[in-house]
Amino acid sequence: MFSHLSEFHAWLAQRRRANAYHVAEVPLDRLTNWYSDETTGNLLHRSGRFFSVQGLDVAGAGREVDAWQQPIIVQPEHGILGMLVKEFGGRPHFLVQAKMEPGNVNLVQVSPTVQATRSNYTGVHGGKAVPYLDYFVAPRGGRVLFDALQSEQASWFLAKRNRNMLVQTEEDVPLLDDFCWLSADQIAALLHQDNLINMDTRTVLSGAVAVRRSASGGGGDDFRGALARSAAVGARAHHDFAELLSWFTEAKGHCTLTRRLIPLSSVRGWSRTDRVVQHDDGQHFTVLGVDVTATNREVGGWSQPMFAPRSEGVIAYLARRIDGVVHLLVQARVETGAFDRVEMAPTVQCQPENYRSATTRPLFLQEVLDAPAGRIRFEAVHSEEGGRFYHATSRYLIVEVGEDFPLDVPPRYAWLTVRQLMDFVRFGSHLNVEARSLLTFLGFYDTDADRLAAVV
Repeated sequence: MFSHLSEFHAWLAQRRRANAYHVAEVPLDRLTNWYSDETTGNLLHRSGRFFSVQGLDVAGAGREVDAWQQPIIVQPEHGILGMLVKEFGGRPHFLVQAKMEPGNVNLVQVSPTVQATRSNYTGVHGGKAVPYLDYFVAPRGGRVLFDALQSEQASWFLAKRNRNMLVQTEEDVPLLDDFCWLSADQIAALLHQDNLINMDTRTVLSGAVAVRRSASGGGGDDFRGALARSAAVGARAHHDFAELLSWFTEAKGHCTLTRRLIPLSSVRGWSRTDRVVQHDDGQHFTVLGVDVTATNREVGGWSQPMFAPRSEGVIAYLARRIDGVVHLLVQARVETGAFDRVEMAPTVQCQPENYRSATTRPLFLQEVLDAPAGRIRFEAVHSEEGGRFYHATSRYLIVEVGEDFPLDVPPRYAWLTVRQLMDFVRFGSHLNVEARSLLTFLGFYDTDADRLAAVV
């Protein structure tokens, strides 16, 4: 445990020096243990496991663009994202690891206790066992605080879900070299630092927000006080829970999205060379290959395809006080690869560069991009999932709008309190991964220091 964050940063720097990492881009046709199917062009692993890259045909999306084709990652197995929780001195601490992922812009970021695909933790790669896995598979020790199947980036994954878990233990836990305990306060402060707390940690911590024990709102007329009231049990809400369930169910009922897998070689608007698969207009993302070495992973080296976005994403909630309670503008978003096709998403979720010359842009994007500094309540750049996405980063924001901003919003949008989002996140296929990341930032918001803080 660390008494000050400077000690953590020194520890992290030491762990980076203690291990050797190297990631090099290589042509897709030179990836070890991967091959391109002669008939379909799909990228497949020779084991038949892990994941594949195929083509997807999308129609009836009801978004700014209604139909398109694209490469998609197909990984039907469920992984485990698990965080071990233990109290020290009456305060909850989380067991995290300094984990290298080939797609991270800085390689090593703060990861959950366990972050592993099923292929990894069942030993398909023939490597070392996943540390601390026994706490997260039955029969397990400890008390389960949170357990839900949650989606990942549905723009790039097809029906991909991972088991998000929080398990509390009272046992003495042996501490391995790349692991450390961080208090909720410390994690809260680190969330403000760019590209440090990885996506898997953020999504698991949204479960910590969901089991928050706060029973009453805070005082004060500032944003922090209004946010505390929004997270409290019994928070006064613009819509009750039954209304929101009906709104969300109606959005799913009206969804006309159809999707079907097609050969990667036949995807319209995309071109394949020996090195990459890329969009003809230089937008969206590129499928590239990497060779990886890492001395502290379950296997010391491997090759794989990755998706590399061509520009940075913007992910934001617009926040508005209604009767002194912060509400967030949430959209029921048709997600290309979502298991249930529609999930609750932030107000804005896109790569703005893809719409620079478009006649139709995502709703409320301009309000976010033009927000004055005094209206931005949270802002940080964070990496997306570094195991499959190469240098994928997004600018996460919470922007407060004034009380002159209309309460009457388009049908696929609704105003929710933080407490209502906390209730929905307990169930899978409701909040998408981007919404869960922002919920973590909100749920850990410190009413004293204008930064995130402990909520468990």
